[in-house]
Amino acid sequence: MSESLKVVFGLAGGLALFLFGMNSMSDALQKAAGERMKNILGFLTRNPVMGALAGMLVTAVLQSSSATTVMTIGFVSAGLMSLPQAISVIFGANIGTTMTAQLLAFKISDYIYPIIFIGFLINFLSNREKMKNIGLVIFSFGLLFEGIEIMGNVMKPLASSPIFTDLMGRVSQVPVLGVLLGLTMTLVVQSSSATIAVLQSFASQAGPDGVSSVIGLTGAIPILLGDNIGTTITALLASIGQSKNAKRTALAHSVFNITGSMVFIWIIPLLVRFVEAISPKGPEVEVISRQIANAHTTFNVVCTLVWLPLLPLMVKIVTFLIKGKDPIENEAYQPHFLDDKVIGQPAAAMYLVSQELNHCAGFAAEMLKDAGAYLTGEGDREAARKRFSETCSAVKRLQGQISQYITKMLSSGTLTEIQSEQTAGLLTVSNNIERIADRCGEILEVTRKIQNEGRSISTEATGELRHLFDILNSLFSQAIEAVSTGNWEAARKVSRNKSKMRKAQKQFNKAHLARVKKNVCDPALLEDFSGILYNLDRIADNCVSIAEEALDHVAFVNMELSDMAVPAGEAE
Repeated sequence: MSESLKVVFGLAGGLALFLFGMNSMSDALQKAAGERMKNILGFLTRNPVMGALAGMLVTAVLQSSSATTVMTIGFVSAGLMSLPQAISVIFGANIGTTMTAQLLAFKISDYIYPIIFIGFLINFLSNREKMKNIGLVIFSFGLLFEGIEIMGNVMKPLASSPIFTDLMGRVSQVPVLGVLLGLTMTLVVQSSSATIAVLQSFASQAGPDGVSSVIGLTGAIPILLGDNIGTTITALLASIGQSKNAKRTALAHSVFNITGSMVFIWIIPLLVRFVEAISPKGPEVEVISRQIANAHTTFNVVCTLVWLPLLPLMVKIVTFLIKGKDPIENEAYQPHFLDDKVIGQPAAAMYLVSQELNHCAGFAAEMLKDAGAYLTGEGDREAARKRFSETCSAVKRLQGQISQYITKMLSSGTLTEIQSEQTAGLLTVSNNIERIADRCGEILEVTRKIQNEGRSISTEATGELRHLFDILNSLFSQAIEAVSTGNWEAARKVSRNKSKMRKAQKQFNKAHLARVKKNVCDPALLEDFSGILYNLDRIADNCVSIAEEALDHVAFVNMELSDMAVPAGEAE
């Protein structure tokens, strides 16, 4: 095999190993963090400074500013975050992404294989999921360094190539060429962390004198600036088809990096002197990897410190560039919160599912009221029937979308064992809401049949049915409250009120039989009345099933910093 092919395949293989290690480490970090990710996300709803801090922390865990940006775009598109909040998170994400370069600057060549072996042992021998994930983090950490080591070894012939050294010299003299090179590299690889890793590895190669870097810090910084611009493309692609504010969020990411690069490209000598002052001293080839990491961090920290007070200006800029408002969607059954691009971040995806379930539950509550109004003849019966048709359709369609989304989450392989149990519980809640819609539909069919036969339910029976529907509305409200807030007392109240429902049902059934004997109620409606009571009882059972999920520690995910309170006497 020729030397050129060895270099190409070595670079490709090393880069593949690096990307695999980084992605695997990101997944394992998320799983190891588990519920703590929810607490980190809690900062997102706070002030811009806390939003920037959250963006930094989330990106440090996800090891990808693009992943954080895509998640933020999903929140904005769903209306869960305002544009200023989202932009502040993007600012923080740019700082968080520099953590990878800082880690890669450590010289651990002699310890790569022990790290890989230790990580493998922990993962292989541990029975606890958290320890297995910690082992996978360590194993993946070693793999990505091995990828860097491979790339560094195959780049050595390039460092001695006159053609290549001449090209790097031109990059140092014409910074715009370096920016274009970094931009192109990131567009191809779709990871600024990977291209900066390649840059650090190449810059660590000695030039002809054997002491100086083949490219030097002056030549590396323009490429670094291009990498920062290139990473914004992922966010722009993720915003396609999203809301106006989601597009503005992605554009803010680009404006942040482009304006920063445009300024820093004119002050490269000043940045070089500053970075050399704060970085370790020694031969250039030994310290340049850390210098590049520090330059990367300095660029993003300075840009964030400049832009954070100017957040209102950034909002005006992106609003000016992307004008208009989103059209109001009339299709109620369309999901408002679900975003497939966020499935890779379990805590965020569970939050979106929870919001959509709340949305669906709102329609279900209206559907119950409309079903009761149609059955008992309250108000305009035909209007109640039409409203029921719309709300029931919304519930059925939304539930289908929620179920599909949860199925994708469960099959993604990114959920921890606890998150899988929680997500399965949310699916149970969703399925019970759908069954309530089915039961209401059956009640309306019976009611329509009675009307078509020219019959009617007696005033006494109608009053009893109205009372049962009142109980059901209360049961459903309490059940949703239980899973929305993790309120165990509300969940227990559902079970107690279900007993009242059953007692009332038996009482009304006996009363109806007595009226039939006295010819007060139509004997032909006995079966239909019993069928209505049966379906009402089944709806109550569905409410209890929803509440029982809360007792099994299933609750809608929110972004509050405090954990769900444990009632007195229940703590372990």
